[in-house]
Amino acid sequence: MVKLKKLFALVLLASVAAACSTHTVKSTTYTPIVQGSQNVPEDLLLDVGIAVFDPGIDEIRRGEEETTNHEIRIAESRYAPYLLSETLQRSGNWGIVRLMPNAASPMDVYITGTILQSNGEAMAVRIVVTDSTGQQWYTKVYDEVISEFSYEPSQRQKNDPFQVIYNTIANDLLAFRQRNVSDQEIIEIRTISELLFAQRFSPEVFDTYINENNRGKLEISSLPAENDPILQRVRDIRERDFMFIDTVQDYYATYVRQMRLPYDSWRALSYDETIQLRKLRASARRRFVAGTAAVLGGLAAATNGGNYATQTGGAIGVGAGAYLIKSGFDKQTEVKIHMEVLEELGQSLENEVAPQVINLDDRTITLSGTVEEQYSQWREILADIYAADVGEL
Repeated sequence: MVKLKKLFALVLLASVAAACSTHTVKSTTYTPIVQGSQNVPEDLLLDVGIAVFDPGIDEIRRGEEETTNHEIRIAESRYAPYLLSETLQRSGNWGIVRLMPNAASPMDVYITGTILQSNGEAMAVRIVVTDSTGQQWYTKVYDEVISEFSYEPSQRQKNDPFQVIYNTIANDLLAFRQRNVSDQEIIEIRTISELLFAQRFSPEVFDTYINENNRGKLEISSLPAENDPILQRVRDIRERDFMFIDTVQDYYATYVRQMRLPYDSWRALSYDETIQLRKLRASARRRFVAGTAAVLGGLAAATNGGNYATQTGGAIGVGAGAYLIKSGFDKQTEVKIHMEVLEELGQSLENEVAPQVINLDDRTITLSGTVEEQYSQWREILADIYAADVGEL
């Protein structure tokens, strides 16, 4: 009897836990973009490069493995950084903001991100910010849980459901620069970006202009003359590189534009599925708890009852408890069905965002998930152009 009392106590605790597990706090506040001084000289505006995010497949949280679609995560890894680049550009606090195919072209400030959670109801990303000197500005996790209101058409026309995350990143980035980076340091960062680009094409000429201090930070040791013809060639090549990267921006813009409708539909459905999954899991837990309690109660009555009626009632209690437990298993089967729906949605989304073909002046390039390869080919072309230009000097 003592053992049964302990089991009843455990069942009671499990019941309380099941009741508490469905509580979620959702944010209803909106964070606007903070704009710094609009009179900043152009040479004091830092250019920002944003890497395609890590989809975070290796960091999926425990309990979310079955509800996380890898294909959707990969699509989101391109979608989310583009929205961040748009937000930073719209803030007016920076120079040129580009979503980068890779880190081959040095930028003044470089942002990398990892998607830690994304299910339509909640989103979390880890952001790491560094500058061209190798100085890390900060690492921070941004997360948000939204309500169903965010998917109403009137709201969806205004902003992305998780726009608050992008606005907050933009505001933190501005605040860090204002607190920690002087005008002189901005000039040094911009100069090092240019010298790093030059090093990749002519290391024998430009390696001597930069050194690394004992803290691993790059510093300027000397500068080439402004009228140096090789420096002028490098600047011309860099402008061509920026033109290609701008073409890549068109690719990402088209990608995001085509992805938006199916992705919004998926997120709205995923929101409903996430809520439903939580309710179903809580319902299954409650059914298991109630069924276990009924079985335990029935066993106690059947084994300790002093008459036939009590023992019969105990047997019925055991049968009722077993039914409730089976009902819990049935609910878990329903959960699996919802997971399969999410998988189908993910496959549908990938079909919607087909590769795009873009036309350059002298060739047609297909960008189909191998933008990095195309950019590598472009860098080889730039190297040939630079070698030809320098050979004419």
